[in-house]
Amino acid sequence: MSETKLSDFLKTGKDWTRLRTSVPGIFVLKLPTYKSSPARLAVELNPVDESGNPKKRRGLILRSSRELEDFHELYQHDKISKLLNTLDSVNPQVEPAKRKKGEEVIEL
Repeated sequence: MSETKLSDFLKTGKDWTRLRTSVPGIFVLKLPTYKSSPARLAVELNPVDESGNPKKRRGLILRSSRELEDFHELYQHDKISKLLNTLDSVNPQVEPAKRKKGEEVIEL
């Protein structure tokens, strides 16, 4: 992964722009300046469809490695799978969207 490319993206990218990586479902997201916090980059986890398009408008945004550790602990809770399986049986199915062509990709 190129620090130079990421640094350039932080300086010149538009706020809320999502940059693809070489790993499907992992994106780099430019967050805007907010109150006393400067603009910065974050990781967005957003599963992709068969075409490589994100399935959700906005995925899980991780601002630090500590946040990843916190979410990792939550994902490992044994009752979350049971809850999600129940939701799967209750919720209606949704059709996937189509992918945009020609987007830049960051190699991880």
